[in-house]
Amino acid sequence: MTNKIVASEDLKYIWHPCTQMKDHENIPLIPIKKANGIYIEDFEGNVYLDGISSWWVNNLGHCNPCITKKIKKQLDTLEHVIFAGFTHKSAVQLSKKLVEITPQGLNKVFYADNGSSGIEVALKLSYHYFKNIDENRPYFVSLKNSYHGETLGALAISDTGLYKDVYSDILITSLHVQNPQDQSEDEALKAVNDLEVLLEARHKEICAFIVEPLVQCAGGMNMYHPLYLQKAKELCEKYGIFFIADEIAVGFGRTGKLFACESANISPDIMLLSKGLTGGYLPLCAVMISDKIYDAFYCDYSSGKNFLHSHSYTGNPLCCTAALATIKYLEKFDIIAKNQRKIKQISKELKRFEKLSNVKEIRQTGMIAAIELQGYEPNDRIGLKINQYCLKKGLFIRPLGNVVYFMPPFIIKKDEIRWALDVVYEAINSD
Repeated sequence: MTNKIVASEDLKYIWHPCTQMKDHENIPLIPIKKANGIYIEDFEGNVYLDGISSWWVNNLGHCNPCITKKIKKQLDTLEHVIFAGFTHKSAVQLSKKLVEITPQGLNKVFYADNGSSGIEVALKLSYHYFKNIDENRPYFVSLKNSYHGETLGALAISDTGLYKDVYSDILITSLHVQNPQDQSEDEALKAVNDLEVLLEARHKEICAFIVEPLVQCAGGMNMYHPLYLQKAKELCEKYGIFFIADEIAVGFGRTGKLFACESANISPDIMLLSKGLTGGYLPLCAVMISDKIYDAFYCDYSSGKNFLHSHSYTGNPLCCTAALATIKYLEKFDIIAKNQRKIKQISKELKRFEKLSNVKEIRQTGMIAAIELQGYEPNDRIGLKINQYCLKKGLFIRPLGNVVYFMPPFIIKKDEIRWALDVVYEAINSD
C-alpha cells in the first residue's frame, strides 16, 4: 500500500473537516499508517513530528503504552452500556477523580461525546436553571474573537466570522464583550470594564458568561492576563450570572498548570473538559457542574424541571477508562512539573523570531507558543505555505491564518523542541 493509493481512495469517498477539498487537486493528502510518541508515519516511511498534538488532543503522545494497556483490558470486559438507569466502574472512578482535581465546588459530572456537545450541555443547563426558578434569561455573553465549537449553539456564542457568518440567520442571538488585546494587566482591566458595563445594564437578561481561560485558541491563539478571569468571576457573582470556563483546549496542563483557572485562583460554576482529557484516544467531554445548578433540577419528575438531554455514547466505558489512565499518567510521572523546563526552553527558542521583519508578535502561555505574522493578505495563504514547507522537513504544524502556533505533546524532548522551532524559523524566514 502506498500514499498515492490510499489518498486516491480517500478522495473518492471522504469529506475532511475544515478543509476545502479542491485544494487536494494540487496538495497531496497524506495517509498516516502508524504513530508513536510524538511522531506520525505515512505509508512510505516518511516521519513527521506532530507539532500540534493532532488538534491539541494527544498531549501524552501517540500510542502511549500505559493508556493503551488500560483500554485493551476494559475492552475485554465492557465496551459500552446505556448510561440511563445503568452505571459502571470506570465512570464512577473517573467522576470521583475529576471532582477531586478540579476547582472547589464542581461536585457533579455530566458526560457528553465531545467538546462542542459539552458546550451545548452547558448552555442548556444555564438557561434552563433560570427557567426552573421562573426567570427568562435568553442571552449568553462571550468574548469578541472567541471560539467555542461548531454545533449551532456553540457557534452562536462564538465570534469567529470565518466559521459563523454563513449561518447567522439560524443562530440564537448572543452578546459579545471586548477581549483583552494582549497579556498586560491594563488590557485585562479595560476588557473587564466593558463586561461590567454590559452586565450592569442587562444582567437580568443574561444567564451565563463563557470564556476560554488565558488563551483564545482557535481565535488566533490570542492570550491574556489571569487578572481578567479574577475580575470577570467577581462580576458574575455580583450580578448573579453563571461563569462557564471552557477548558476544552487549555485544560490538563497545556497552560502550565493542570487547569488554566488555577492561574486566576477561581472556581467556575461550570467547567468543560475534553481534548486532552482522554490523551487523544477517544472522544469525551466532562461537564463539571456546581451543586447549585444540580440541585435546581433535583425534583419529582412531574415538576417539569427535568434536564432531558442525552448522547447515545454518554459515559462510554472505553472513553472513561482512557481519561482515567491519562490523569493517572500525568500524576504518576509528574508531567506538569516536568513541563516547566520545557516551557522555559520554548521561551528561549522563541527569542530569535523577534528579529524577523515579517513577525508581528510572539506569544506564549505554558506549552502553547504563537508567532503572529504581518504583511500578508488572506489570499496569500501564508499559513498553508508554511505548513507545506514544514511537512517537507518532517514537521507537522497547521497555522491559523497568519498565526503559526506550536502545541507539541508533553513528552517532547528539549532537542526536539529546538529542532522543531528551527524548522518553523526557516519556514518564516524563507518566505
